[in-house]
Order: sequence, then C-alpha cells, then structure tokens
Amino acid sequence: MHRSSFAVALAAALIAFCPTLPRAGNEPGSSVAGWQHADSMATLISSLDAWLDARSDWPRRDVAPRVRLVSEWQAAARQGATASFQRGRLRGLYDPDRSEILLVRPWDPRKAVDVAVLLHELAHHRQAPHHWYCPAAQELPAYRLQERWLSEQGYSLDVNWLAVVLDAGCTPRDIHPE
Repeated sequence: MHRSSFAVALAAALIAFCPTLPRAGNEPGSSVAGWQHADSMATLISSLDAWLDARSDWPRRDVAPRVRLVSEWQAAARQGATASFQRGRLRGLYDPDRSEILLVRPWDPRKAVDVAVLLHELAHHRQAPHHWYCPAAQELPAYRLQERWLSEQGYSLDVNWLAVVLDAGCTPRDIHPE
C-alpha cells in the first residue's frame, strides 16, 4: 500500500513540476500558429509568404496575387498550357498572365491540406518572373515546398512523384521509334 501511494505521489510531482515541451510548430509566430489564426485571405497569404521567405530561393513579389475560389470546371477551363500529366482532382492553379490563383471548391482555410494548395500556388507566383524550360518544370520545386510545409504541420503529401519528375523533364510524350 505504501509503495502505490509513493508511485502516485511521484507521478503527481512529475506532472506538476516537470515542464513539457511545446509541440513543434505551435509556438507563437510559427507557420502553424500564423496560418491557423489568419482571419482573412490577406493574412493567410502573408503567413505563407513569410514561410516561403525563409525556405524558398524565389523572392516575394511586389504585388500579391489575386485569389479566387472557383468550381472545378472553371479551373479546368483556365488550366490550358499549365496542364500537368498528373492525374487526379484539380485542387488549384496559378495563372501567370493574370497573377491569379484559382482554388477549387470545396476549399477550407482551416484545413492544412487545403492551405498547402494555396502555398503551392504562391510558390508558382514567385516562380513566374523566372525562365522555365516548360511550365511543368516549376512543379517539382513547388511540390517539394508543399511537402515540406505539410510535414511541418504533421501531414504528408499524396502526390505521384514519378509523374511530377517526368513532367518536370519537359520531354515530349509521344516519342515512337520509326
């Protein structure tokens, strides 16, 4: 009986007097706290831009992109030359001619996987002034940033890496021997 009382007292003391470490990414000012507490799209973009400033080689643009929520068919109609050979649901795209990000509904600023789509498109906004051999060459670095951000939030990115790498190579797809 005395032994169990001691164990309970020891456990209570450890709980009361031993500091716990905060969970990574939840400190004030971190990307987690920043995006989770954004009260507007402008604040959310600012938080993601700060994250990209620290982890990307592309500088922030002078003017933020316009962001619109659209249906999947509206986004697909605008996809055009930036179309990837990726398969799956279209979640967002960046239109460099209009400096506009289209996020496909449903899109929720409280969900990390949805916010990661915005981050991916913000990476494209930063890439736009630079030369790329083909539009698909921008995808691999944008997906890598998206993957890193999601990892910091405790999520993983579900993407067909083989397709991304093949697309980024900018090679013609219908090469047939004669």
